[in-house]
Amino acid sequence: MALAAVLGGLIGLERQSKHRAAGLRTNLFICLGAAMFTLLSDELAGAHTGDHTRIAAQIIPGIGFIGAGSILRARGEIVTGITTAATIFVVASVGMAVGGAQYVLAIIATLLILGVLLLLGAIERALNLKVMIYGYEVSGPKAEETEAKINAVLEPLHSLMLNMQLAATPRHVRIHFECEGTHKQQTRILKCLKDSGAFESVAALGPVQTE
Repeated sequence: MALAAVLGGLIGLERQSKHRAAGLRTNLFICLGAAMFTLLSDELAGAHTGDHTRIAAQIIPGIGFIGAGSILRARGEIVTGITTAATIFVVASVGMAVGGAQYVLAIIATLLILGVLLLLGAIERALNLKVMIYGYEVSGPKAEETEAKINAVLEPLHSLMLNMQLAATPRHVRIHFECEGTHKQQTRILKCLKDSGAFESVAALGPVQTE
């Protein structure tokens, strides 16, 4: 049980450091719970000569509900929480491995998970492969006119305006929206918005958390 808590905690620390919804405590509890249910499944069935996998088999659908709860479609067409849901799934498998006395397998799996989360993320950023969502804010005299000008800038860049929000007064409108793309693409979007000269002001609000 202690090993399950340690392995789940290590993965949770990485998630916590990136301010993800499922952090240290969540991953630790999932790993610990999966290990406990796997142990109980074997012990209780052994005492009553029943199915040794009956309880453990319910872990996977249970984790599926938790993972589904971490996936959000909260910003228009943008779906978030996919990596968090996948991490929850594999953390449960680590706990099951510990509960099944497959300690070496559990440790190797934990190292692989941490390697993917840490190293591949760094490689994606270094090679400009990581797709992120950035927020932008522009202002103009009229809502429809300003929105049309934004779309005119984004269309040649093959980008879409997502989750648009308006704050309007009789003489002024401020539009907040998000765009999806790599860091290089986001830099180009910001430059084109500013260089167009079609807006009173243009500001980049930075990346939005998506994992």
